[in-house]
Amino acid sequence: MAQTKKKRKRKHRGTPAGTVERAGRTSRAGTREDAKAIAKQRRAERLNRAPTWRGAANRAAIAAAVFGLLLVIVFGRDIAQGLTLAVFMFLLYIPLGYATDSALYRFRQRKRG
Repeated sequence: MAQTKKKRKRKHRGTPAGTVERAGRTSRAGTREDAKAIAKQRRAERLNRAPTWRGAANRAAIAAAVFGLLLVIVFGRDIAQGLTLAVFMFLLYIPLGYATDSALYRFRQRKRG
């Protein structure tokens, strides 16, 4: 038989006296304007962070994996050939990605003042 009541998402915490306490909303901002202000602040913090080699390596790994999968699946290359080219692209993407991130960061810092 289908369930008729919607299940609650959080547990109700009962006290020894028998009263039930519920946790308040803590995860979201109160109004839409507050949420927009928080999102704007977080974006500014993210864009004003200096680039790192680790971030460039993570992005290069994702791009190289997609490149290797496309070579094997779409273009019908051997797995060994796709893997070899993916490793080569990974090693190529790391410095290119870091250089791009650095250039964009310097541009944003000059524009900011």
